[in-house]
Amino acid sequence: MNTVNTVNLTNPDLYINRELSQLEFMRRVVAQAEDESVPLLERLRFVCIASTVLDEFFEIRIAGLKQQEAYGSTQRGPDNLSAADQLRLIGPVVEELLSHQYAVLNDVLLPKLDMQGIRILKRDDWNSKQQAWLKRYFSRELAPIISPVGLDPSHPFPEPLNKSLAFIVTLEGKDAFGRNSGKAIVQAPRSLPRIVRLDEASATSGNEFVLLSSIVDAHISQLFPGMRATGCYAFRVTRNSDLFVDEEEIDDLLRALEGELSSRRYGDAVRLEVSEHCPEELTAFLAAQFNLDRDLVYRCEGPVNLMRLAALPDLVDRPDLKYPGFTPSIPDRIRNADAMFDAIRAGEILLHHPFESFAPFVDFLRQAARDPKVLSIRQTLYRTGTDSAVVEALVDAATRGKEVLVVIELRARFDEEANIELANKLQSVGAQVVYGVVGHKTHAKMCMVIRREGKSLMRYVHLGTGNYHIRTTRLYTDYGLFSCDAELGEDVQKVFAQLTAMGKAGKLKKILQAPFTLHSRMIELIHAEIKNAKAGKPAGIYAKMNSLVEPQVIQALYEASQAGVKIELLVRGLCALRPGIPGVSENIRVRSIIGRFLEHTRVFCFDNGGNRLVYLSSADWMGRNFFSRVETCFPIEDKKLKDRVFRETIENYLNDNAQSWDLNADGSYTQKKSKQNRRAAQEMLLAQLAD
Repeated sequence: MNTVNTVNLTNPDLYINRELSQLEFMRRVVAQAEDESVPLLERLRFVCIASTVLDEFFEIRIAGLKQQEAYGSTQRGPDNLSAADQLRLIGPVVEELLSHQYAVLNDVLLPKLDMQGIRILKRDDWNSKQQAWLKRYFSRELAPIISPVGLDPSHPFPEPLNKSLAFIVTLEGKDAFGRNSGKAIVQAPRSLPRIVRLDEASATSGNEFVLLSSIVDAHISQLFPGMRATGCYAFRVTRNSDLFVDEEEIDDLLRALEGELSSRRYGDAVRLEVSEHCPEELTAFLAAQFNLDRDLVYRCEGPVNLMRLAALPDLVDRPDLKYPGFTPSIPDRIRNADAMFDAIRAGEILLHHPFESFAPFVDFLRQAARDPKVLSIRQTLYRTGTDSAVVEALVDAATRGKEVLVVIELRARFDEEANIELANKLQSVGAQVVYGVVGHKTHAKMCMVIRREGKSLMRYVHLGTGNYHIRTTRLYTDYGLFSCDAELGEDVQKVFAQLTAMGKAGKLKKILQAPFTLHSRMIELIHAEIKNAKAGKPAGIYAKMNSLVEPQVIQALYEASQAGVKIELLVRGLCALRPGIPGVSENIRVRSIIGRFLEHTRVFCFDNGGNRLVYLSSADWMGRNFFSRVETCFPIEDKKLKDRVFRETIENYLNDNAQSWDLNADGSYTQKKSKQNRRAAQEMLLAQLAD
């Protein structure tokens, strides 16, 4: 096409802003709460999930933009928007999103829950018996551990913890010392439940609840004897939570992070949420205390922290209002084998979570820990939790005297504290723990067991697209590959050596690794499809990931589209590429799947002239994954497994007409929903793979 040489592929108009794309993802999550095909209590969870995603958006993304603006940064992305430009565009979108989110909660979900006998009672709803019980509850459970602070010269405005519930109280009268500034701050300890079930004697049904904020509001005067509270208004401040550690100036990353973690709780404020009834003068007073402009203050038409409602589904025993339970399956080859090593030697094993169980990996580690022929276990841990079966197996192996090497990424955002505890736990039993490479997060998901078999050493490896976290393996879609392929094992050993020692790993035979070969190889593979298309050979690119924002990859995809290559992209969240632009991206389709499970698999497929290539990866197509992290991308070479991956993850998801959204050129999404011949990809996999 002539357009290949005439269209400027760096034109900012060809790129969607990543922050606005993130907000579009939140819209799709909230839409799940409106979907009547989703069980009612699960719809409530989706409202809460959107709230959590928005929290992190402010803690990291808005915080970063505010810093850029304050420091006069000239940094711009491929869309050429400055930090100030982005903040100006984001504000109205967030306002609209929040308004819609609360409308879904107040006008749709709470009335429907009420019809099912599940009620969150407001103060006006309490009868005399309930009022008496709640008064006793406040006196017994809340008042003894709440410490109000009256504001005066000797009691300056306190610093509430990040995202913690607090109240500003207006007072009349004077205390025993004749003091009264007219205002006080009450912080709700995090140990207190945010939603309280009424006892059986006072409840009119089995599932009646009261929000902690309502209880505090009703009894706030008890905290100020001899005075009268004339107003009580909930608020919550969100703070900059992006840790800063100057890695070139530190000797001990663990100690440096321990020192930084406390600052996260008291970082600069980036958002203030207040009760909708809070008077304007008090709202302005709070905003001034946190040094926030009015455009970062949001009035909440309901609880100021919607995430607290996430506890409700677990408090209610109504299976009919939740997703049906399922049992992840275990392949027969594993089930029938005496040991995981025998099963792996018989051929590579691919597990698709959560439809297939994560238990075989735990068994793999446990067997390795107890097997006298096993000499060494090496594993990366990004997010896992300190009390997991994976960690216990590693502890057992180290206790039994095996060489256990664990690469822990301390800087896994919001899991730093847990990972520090994990590192200390493993070191205490003799495991060797390292923290990866300065300046590059270790995001690769890999485990290697070295076992003596006869006169030789055999390497058994597990490579995955997701974390070794047992809880998330039931909530996220991911792939895990078991293999004893000699070249793959050699590559994994080289990567571990690279992470733990000095020197170069040398050329890897099968694994593509960031920050070295992954980006350049993806570009090469895209360009190869262009050549195949021009030569009349089969050409196509099919990729599934969480985010697509790296500009060089997007430009290569634009070039491939211009050359006539069919490109199907499944991008769950952020996508900076604009599909469907004539002369640029008319051959590209981008879809997002939002369903019961969080889509997390990264799968990259290339038609390759008829000999399809299939890769699984720990990396998204983002700059940070390509250049600032240690990532692995590994080939699936067995034909049956290649066909399976393409069938389950590409064809299946492209055929979804129940939970899929098509990205439009303007950055908006259109839901593809059909009442006839309904196909939901995740439901199809549950039916095919789960027991």
